[in-house]
Amino acid sequence: MDFPEFFCYVSILACLFPIMVNSIGINYGQIANNLPSPEDVVPLVKSIGATKVKLYDADPRVLKAFANTDVEFMVGLGNEYLDKMRDPTNAQAWVKENIQPHLPATKITSIFVGNEVLTLNDTSLSDCLLPAMQSVHAALLNFGLDKQVTVTTTHSLAILQTSYPPSAGAFREDLMDPLCETLNFHQKTGSPFLINAYPYFAYKGNLEQVPLDFVLFQPNQGVTDPQTHLHYDNMLYAQIDAVYSALASLGYKKLPVHISETGWPSKGDEDEAGATPENAEKYNGNLIKLMSGKTGTPMRPNSDLNIYIFALFNENMKPGPTSERNYGLFKPDGTPAYPLGITPNNVVGRNTTVGGGSFGNAVTNPYYPMSSSTGYMSISSARQQRYQLLGHVVLMVPLLIIKTLV
Repeated sequence: MDFPEFFCYVSILACLFPIMVNSIGINYGQIANNLPSPEDVVPLVKSIGATKVKLYDADPRVLKAFANTDVEFMVGLGNEYLDKMRDPTNAQAWVKENIQPHLPATKITSIFVGNEVLTLNDTSLSDCLLPAMQSVHAALLNFGLDKQVTVTTTHSLAILQTSYPPSAGAFREDLMDPLCETLNFHQKTGSPFLINAYPYFAYKGNLEQVPLDFVLFQPNQGVTDPQTHLHYDNMLYAQIDAVYSALASLGYKKLPVHISETGWPSKGDEDEAGATPENAEKYNGNLIKLMSGKTGTPMRPNSDLNIYIFALFNENMKPGPTSERNYGLFKPDGTPAYPLGITPNNVVGRNTTVGGGSFGNAVTNPYYPMSSSTGYMSISSARQQRYQLLGHVVLMVPLLIIKTLV
């Protein structure tokens, strides 16, 4: 496809996404050899109404291309850099080379240091996490950039030990010390708490127990939290509320929670049930529709949702199962990976009553055990290998709760 055709598609896409929300974000991965140039990605990002981009490194080509666009960037420092970033001198040099030159033209607002480190069971990494975060923050402070650029890290939902009901959400006891250290850092510096959440993996691992409509934001019976009496009719929002509860139980009730990754693959292997264009369209389309209503979760209805959809493009060089190469909203030539039109009749809206609940856009809980003794079920993915990072661990919700949904 030549550039005129590419931009023609961009214009069409702008019409296909009539309802957008200011807080929508997109993950811009680049593990591919056939992606358009960063300059050509700019109008594509704008066409879907995204105002935030999460980049897995600090690619200067991308940051330069998005200068003066008002698109906010979260840039990453991979796990392989944690040990090096413990040294304040190295952190200072990295910020000077990768962040300072792009400001203020490019709106870099956050740096995430490490990905899902605490659930990797690798003390060589977890011991480096907080010192690396502190060094990067200190470097920003030295350059006078700490007020505009925050420092954070991303977490897997496997940091939760209990998630049902959402009001009883609690973190794993074995992670409490390093987790509280990072939470104190967030509170002192004003940075958000980032979670990667993928209801797809819960569905893929529990086909007979997890209703598809429940994970796709489609009308369904849902569940009610017996403690708060809040109704949940989708999994993602309950996951978020479980995290809110876990934070509140430790005294961090006001700490903002952002979903740094969530998405649905449009293609998968034979054993990857649910990875279809139709389901991907429903998940991402319904999620965008819900976000456009500027509604929060049942527990935090007035809190702004900051969600980064994974991902902008299908990436042909990612290892692992077929699904890992098919999370993109778009193919590398800029055409939609599946129909991107969003229609009102396939979305649960703010005033829609589902299953007798008071929140039509409510969420379900992550699939975690009631206690650590019930164990976890690991759902591996190639994303665990990306940037030498381990990723998705899906936990099981009690079977009794699932039965109320079917």
